[in-house]
Amino acid sequence: MTADARHLKTIEQRLLWLSHWMIHHANHIRPKVDGIKIGGHQASSASMVSILTALYFSALRPEDRVAVKPHAAPVFHAIQYLMGNQTRDRMEAFRGLGGVQSYPSRTKDVDDVDFSTGSVGLGVAITAFASLVQDYVAAKDWGAGQPLGRMVALVGDAELDEGNVYEALQEGWKNDLRNCWWIIDYNRQSLDGIVREGLFGRIEKIFDAFGWDVVRVKYGALQRAAFAEPGGEALRDWIDRCPNAEYAALTYMGGAVWRKRLMDDLGDQGDVTALIDRRTDAELAALMENLGGNCVQTMAETFARIDHDRPTCFLAYTIKGWGTPIAGHKDNHGGLMTKAQMADWQRHMGVPEGQEWEPLAGVADVAALRAFLDRVPFFAKGPRRFTDAKLPAPRIEISTDREISTQAAFGKILDDLAKGDSALAARIVTTSPDVTGTTSLGPWVNRRKLFARTAREDAFIEHRIPSTAKWEFAPQGQHIELGIAEMNLFLLLCAAGLSHSLFGKRLIPIGTVYDPFVHRGLDALNYACYQDARFLIVGTPSGVTLAPEGGAHQSIGTPLTGMAQDGLASFEPAFADELAVILEWAFDYLQRDGEGDPDERTWLRDETGGSVYLRLTTKPLEQPGKRHDDAFRQGAIDGAYWLRPPGPNCEVVIAYQGAVADEAIAAAGLIAGGRRDVGVLAVTSADRLNAGWTAAQRERARGNPDALAHVERLLAPLPRHCTLVTAIDGHPATLAWLGSVAGHRTIPHGVEHFGQTGTIGDLYRQFRIDRDALVASVNGLTAGAGLG
Repeated sequence: MTADARHLKTIEQRLLWLSHWMIHHANHIRPKVDGIKIGGHQASSASMVSILTALYFSALRPEDRVAVKPHAAPVFHAIQYLMGNQTRDRMEAFRGLGGVQSYPSRTKDVDDVDFSTGSVGLGVAITAFASLVQDYVAAKDWGAGQPLGRMVALVGDAELDEGNVYEALQEGWKNDLRNCWWIIDYNRQSLDGIVREGLFGRIEKIFDAFGWDVVRVKYGALQRAAFAEPGGEALRDWIDRCPNAEYAALTYMGGAVWRKRLMDDLGDQGDVTALIDRRTDAELAALMENLGGNCVQTMAETFARIDHDRPTCFLAYTIKGWGTPIAGHKDNHGGLMTKAQMADWQRHMGVPEGQEWEPLAGVADVAALRAFLDRVPFFAKGPRRFTDAKLPAPRIEISTDREISTQAAFGKILDDLAKGDSALAARIVTTSPDVTGTTSLGPWVNRRKLFARTAREDAFIEHRIPSTAKWEFAPQGQHIELGIAEMNLFLLLCAAGLSHSLFGKRLIPIGTVYDPFVHRGLDALNYACYQDARFLIVGTPSGVTLAPEGGAHQSIGTPLTGMAQDGLASFEPAFADELAVILEWAFDYLQRDGEGDPDERTWLRDETGGSVYLRLTTKPLEQPGKRHDDAFRQGAIDGAYWLRPPGPNCEVVIAYQGAVADEAIAAAGLIAGGRRDVGVLAVTSADRLNAGWTAAQRERARGNPDALAHVERLLAPLPRHCTLVTAIDGHPATLAWLGSVAGHRTIPHGVEHFGQTGTIGDLYRQFRIDRDALVASVNGLTAGAGLG
């Protein structure tokens, strides 16, 4: 064994100890206040410790990026602690407030996390899309010259049940994926049982079908040496035939049981008997547990042999709980070593009492190991979080002298940007899951082309066949076309929205999708926001306003999703000029990275920036004409403005959001003759109105009586007897809370049930979001005046 191989083995053992001690400390030593198990996945960490050691301390370079499987987080934190990038107090507070996270987090951890993980499968798939984004950046004049890194995912074998993994495989094949490694921890155990026999054969076929190289890492160095001995072939055949559950059980029971079973099955063969007899029980157990994924030397050598950029899947055989007293037990997924087991294991690991947190406790030659750590390539350049300069957002103008829908206005604004030469337009990358044309991205794509590493001509142009779409692929292209998989859409937006941090080059990612299918990708959307990726998602068309398409394409709950999703500012403009103002603001907001002090005007934390969600529609509306006043522009961004200011004796306010603007305006006109000083409140973002209101209430509770939210200032002039009638083509709860701001009676109108095919008028009447229904609610106020 070389000196470097010995150092890797020492590091592996130190990481095994530190990760397990951190979990043990949290569960058995740190004072408990909740009386519940804290957990930490000791067994899942142990199965990957050799792989992680070989990866971080031998294979990786600074330009590489890694997504660590969720349950191996303790080993990742131990790596950072060993290298001085993590603090002891945070390690001691594992899974506690201020401590290292249960799963690696870009935003919550202080270590150098490349990709957050958590919801299984997403951390796997994101690496494929990060590789595509890396190629996109490298193909541009402003991104060329950067070293290309490998995007690496550490994958639990049970994660391969997740459908988004296979959606990503298919998309990678379509886009000529490269520089991507997926390393499967094939420990054959999941939370509830043993992985089905023969899974590896299916896995290999799937990866092979999508153009991946598959490297099976089944045997460690000890096993390979034993196979070379007389009788070794028979031992290997026995290992290959042994069922997963049987192998796990024998591992848990130890060397003496291994000996009995092997002698029972193979002992009548002289060479095999001699092979077994030459080893003590402990040596025999070490041999049988020396699978490829648990052999740091084997893993390092395997990684070093890869000299190409083809996507590669490593199927690394491991034992769950390897190297610990709970190795192989079928209940070990969430299991913990007892205090007695840990005490015995501490002696076995050679860690003196009182030195449990010492990074190099028990190391014989500390100076030599430190010298090795100092030259590990991956850590040579320190933290690898980059940044890029902000791009100035150009002024966005759009004609308001004709009827137009917000979806069409969005397409027109992007087309105008495509015609220009602004720095921001050069960094926009658009994407859509096979709905590019129907979400109004066509003009942008025609001017800016589709991205591919190698140019491909449009056959229709070549043959002079008339078409409105010019599908020309080129390295300079600025649109990435996806198949019909919304999870992939949000994962690509996530990767592109982290480009400034991962690759040092800022992108402005814009994705479009039919609004109801935002929910098909909701897990990946939440994942992207959790990582603080920056992107613009446009859900269009939306609501029952997409009347002829029927209930399958009509969204109901997405406005509530926009309100609830952290890291995402949600808007639903009704008019083109509102959209222009919001987009101009959004292009700047996507790039902000402040400290998060709230704006004392709105109490929103706009300094921090975030992603933006636009809910748009195909319904053309008559535009209100040119508006340049500051109240309108600022109100559109803050969430609402008075389209028709209420008078001093206002009895009714109609508050609307989105496509029902014309119905709300018409209803106000119809009731104005019988009611005094009717007001019309144009809500562009229930999300920002609500967030500002709750934030202002928290500020007042902290002792600042002057804290007022934007919505509180808007509604303050209204008499207490005034009634709010709210309307939205979406769930009525989106606006129903407005009555709580100042105690006004509220009658919410919206959509609560799946729609059906029909005209817009039919469905508006069906769900009572038309002008007549709004008027009827106002007229019903008199009839219900005596109700207590």
